[in-house]
Amino acid sequence: MMNETLKTLETRRSCRKFKPDMIQEEQLQAILRAGTYAPTGRGKQSPIIIAVTDRKVRDEIADENRKIGGWPEGFDPFYGAPVILIVLADKTIRTHVYDGSVVMGNLMNAAESLGVASIWIHRAREEFESDFGLNLLKKLGIEGEYEGIGHCALGYAAEPAKEPAPRKDNYVYYI
Repeated sequence: MMNETLKTLETRRSCRKFKPDMIQEEQLQAILRAGTYAPTGRGKQSPIIIAVTDRKVRDEIADENRKIGGWPEGFDPFYGAPVILIVLADKTIRTHVYDGSVVMGNLMNAAESLGVASIWIHRAREEFESDFGLNLLKKLGIEGEYEGIGHCALGYAAEPAKEPAPRKDNYVYYI
């Protein structure tokens, strides 16, 4: 049995080469909205999303992420994506990491359904434990104890998606 949602879930792949073109505002708003509808533990809605579309700020975040990852100067850990959605979650909520992870999934799957490519980029936790990240939150007026969960890099793919890897035999067990 296959419907559009299941097809999207099966065909989404991480994109590692984006076109520089900015995504349409309507697409961005729809993707963000989908993120806000992710299920969260006890309905606490512990995550927040920072939508970065300003090229200068995007590049500063990319450079910080590059340094944390240990890559050489000039490497872009966001693969040229013009939009970065940063998901953080309130550390005081026990389910914050799980909650933020589901938001990331919703963002990536919503993007795929709209023809927008995506990839989950890590090191958000380290970014937002550093002075760089803490200063960014302060500049935005965001108060509280937040842990960086991930970056959802968005844009239009510069090349076709790869075929999926075969699913492993022992993925599902029945009782």
